[in-house]
Amino acid sequence: MPDPLDRTFAALSDPTRRAILAELSLGARTVTDLVAAHALSQPAISKHLKVLEGAGLIRRGRAAQTRPCILNPEGLQAVDGWLERYRGHWTGAFDRMEALIRRLGQGNGGKA
Repeated sequence: MPDPLDRTFAALSDPTRRAILAELSLGARTVTDLVAAHALSQPAISKHLKVLEGAGLIRRGRAAQTRPCILNPEGLQAVDGWLERYRGHWTGAFDRMEALIRRLGQGNGGKA
């Protein structure tokens, strides 16, 4: 069974699925809404939604005859936790680069 983080990254690797997530970040959408927005067939959208749901990135509700899809922000927590380990490195690298640029600018009479 794949790791949840692997499923999340696999789901996010597809541009159509990322576009669907961006649309769902604005509010719930039905499959019909998503078919119209992405000019894909209903089965194609349904397959994308199944992958997103399997990765825990969306949930499907029930409203009368429709099953609106909603973003599940908790689904991205694993990605955020994984990225957190690297944020300190990035911040430190940017701080060192900024200090180097300042030093180079000072040695140049202030002209970088």
